[in-house]
Amino acid sequence: MTPPPIRAVIADDQMMVRQGFTVLLNAEPGIEVVGQAVNGLDAVAKVAELAPDVVLMDIRMPELGGIEATRRITSAEGSAVKVLVLTTFDLDEYVYEALRAGASGFLLKDASADELAHAVRVVAAGDALLSPNITKRLIVEFSRTAGAPRPPLKARVKELTEREMEVLTLIAGGLSNAEISRQLIVAEQTVKTHVGRILVKLGVRDRTQAAVFAYESGLVRPAGL
Repeated sequence: MTPPPIRAVIADDQMMVRQGFTVLLNAEPGIEVVGQAVNGLDAVAKVAELAPDVVLMDIRMPELGGIEATRRITSAEGSAVKVLVLTTFDLDEYVYEALRAGASGFLLKDASADELAHAVRVVAAGDALLSPNITKRLIVEFSRTAGAPRPPLKARVKELTEREMEVLTLIAGGLSNAEISRQLIVAEQTVKTHVGRILVKLGVRDRTQAAVFAYESGLVRPAGL
């Protein structure tokens, strides 16, 4: 049976961006744009109304910016919506705040149609849209700006088994399940099981947020690079 399409909402204050991304994504098999939002407040309302799987969220918008809109969407009770942040500049300061607010990844606005569709599929599946190189830069930035590890996060780390902490560290290093499998010499399905348990125990929605948790809890530090 064919799985239902990934439902997407595009939030951007520029009409050309919204329409362009809508055309590109609707041309992709298995993806359907179900709504457009002109600012952050509109995005929050559209998510409540349409219950999409993924929101493509511009960071800089009037009335309510993308960071606060992302925070409201991802923190809503029972929310499973994934947010993919749209940015003009690679890893600008707002990207870090968006990831802290609950975004699952980011994408440059000049991405190709293939890159756009791939990003939507990856984020919808709960995987991390962060390459190892970008992840390492994020570790440094989070460690520089986050200050001391937050005690409540450190307490939640203690709920993990030794193996789960090992897997979480590798996730935060940007490794895929297949790469973790090879490094730990275990079956990839075993890695998937560990990842699922990690997400449940930490109360995070996907691999990206698990990585953010690892940085902010102090489990991963720049010295480990």
